Amino acid sequence: MFTRPLYNTPDIEKQSELLNRVSELVDEGKLRTTLTEVAGKIDSAALKQVHSKIESGAARGKIVPEGF
Repeated sequence: MFTRPLYNTPDIEKQSELLNRVSELVDEGKLRTTLTEVAGKIDSAALKQVHSKIESGAARGKIVPEGF
């Protein structure tokens, strides 16, 4: 997905086609995110909590911290 823009390949226009198709699939409800939880601000307490949840096997989908 990122090779074309990173290396400015001759077929860079294909990137636009791919992104447009992905947005169509999202709009049609055929493609969904695996995001299941937003963990809040990035700090040591939040990271420890998320890490513990992942290690316990209770995590499902993606857990995303905020504040990047």
